[in-house]
Amino acid sequence: MAERDGDVRLATLEPAVSTFEAWYYGQRLPNRDARRVLVAWFGHSMERLWAPAGEVAVASRGGALDLEGADLHEMRRGAAMAARRARDFALGAEQGQLGDETLGYLQDEVRRITEQYPRVPLPTLFDDLAAAQGDAFRLIEGGRARPSQMRQLHVMATLLSWHMAKACHDLGDESSAMMHARAAGVSAERAEHPALSALVHGLKSLISYWSGRGEDALFHARRGAAEYQQVHGTVSVWLPSLEARAAALLGDAAGAAAAVEQAARRREAVEPDDLDELGGLLTFPVEKELYYRVETQVLLGQGATGTAMGAAAEQAVAAFSDPDAPYWAFGDEAGARCNLAVVRLHDDELDGTVEALRPVLDLPPAQRNRGIVVSAQRVHRALGHSPARTSHLARELREEITQYAPAAPPATALPR
Repeated sequence: MAERDGDVRLATLEPAVSTFEAWYYGQRLPNRDARRVLVAWFGHSMERLWAPAGEVAVASRGGALDLEGADLHEMRRGAAMAARRARDFALGAEQGQLGDETLGYLQDEVRRITEQYPRVPLPTLFDDLAAAQGDAFRLIEGGRARPSQMRQLHVMATLLSWHMAKACHDLGDESSAMMHARAAGVSAERAEHPALSALVHGLKSLISYWSGRGEDALFHARRGAAEYQQVHGTVSVWLPSLEARAAALLGDAAGAAAAVEQAARRREAVEPDDLDELGGLLTFPVEKELYYRVETQVLLGQGATGTAMGAAAEQAVAAFSDPDAPYWAFGDEAGARCNLAVVRLHDDELDGTVEALRPVLDLPPAQRNRGIVVSAQRVHRALGHSPARTSHLARELREEITQYAPAAPPATALPR
């Protein structure tokens, strides 16, 4: 029976595979339905599947995606296992006193996780993040660190807990996200690092914002800005930008405008700090500030303010359309695209809306995090109020967004 089911499933997918072959070798973009099937089946975005043949090889009838050959894949997997074994050895070998090699390992992990987090699907990084956070906690609690090393450990524990809080949020687990954020706050206080403490308040605001709790988001953003006015890194711009979005979520246009102006003033006084040097989600470049500003206006219903608004939304998308840019993040690109889709809906540009949203809908499920799903749902609501809502294209787009959110895995299926 199972063999028969497999045959039926393969027969069902063969048209999609054939479509892929015709497209791949003929360089013709498949239609919307074929794209949805291909993304779901192969587990990769259309951009990844569009890569040159030398980068991606497809076993057409088996439906498997072979990246650079099975042998290379096995070697990389073995190298990763060996690296984890070396880590475990280093963490246990320096008995009695914490050595430089152990600290160096943890610092390398913090840098790597910080750099990769905005760029890769969470499942590829989650286990390493959890392991590094656990290592930092054990080293702090183990009594082996010298007083001069404790501050470094608390800085790293803050950064790892911060990213773990973001990971839990991306998975849709707000309660766990706030727990990790509070742990990050404790470590930041013990490290006596004002910029880190401000960063934690910003994360609490972000988690609350995407959970629809505007008042809490506003509170955390304002508290961080008020308590750490001495901070001059880009986190000082992030906090008022978060405040602006939270105020807009609450419909407070005046408060949002004031926060946007405050962010612009803080930008003029920025002095990059150690968090900006680490990069990733720990820095807040001007491109991201533009994305936040557009989203603030969209939330206030100002998407129909004419060509200036449309130009700003398009500029934000363009800024995040280059994956090689140092500040690029797939979540920010998706958010900027959803904002542009709403703006175009206000201008009755349904085809332009679809064009802006298509790369978001083509993201594989592993990249559809909490913020991206909420952004897509905003487009869904805007479609419901659009004059074009009764058209076939609008109904089809709304149905696709309805089915967009990936199914939540059971608790036992989550990474450790």
